[in-house]
Amino acid sequence: MADLLVRSVPPSVMERLKAQAQRNGRSLQKEALAVLEAGTQLTMKEWLKLAEASREASKDWGPLADSTELIREDRDTR
Repeated sequence: MADLLVRSVPPSVMERLKAQAQRNGRSLQKEALAVLEAGTQLTMKEWLKLAEASREASKDWGPLADSTELIREDRDTR
């Protein structure tokens, strides 16, 4: 895992982050990571683009077999 150093954080931002961490019961480091993770989530447009690319790629696989019988067979062995 990589490390990240953020320089020149304004005191007001630092205080708000500390308060948020305390409210959420997390360390400052864990809170900063949570904020970064939330801020870097895919947008709906990006997610839909990835989903479409995945659908297109799966077309090359051909028709998928019906797994109903396999599931029923597995359940019957329990």
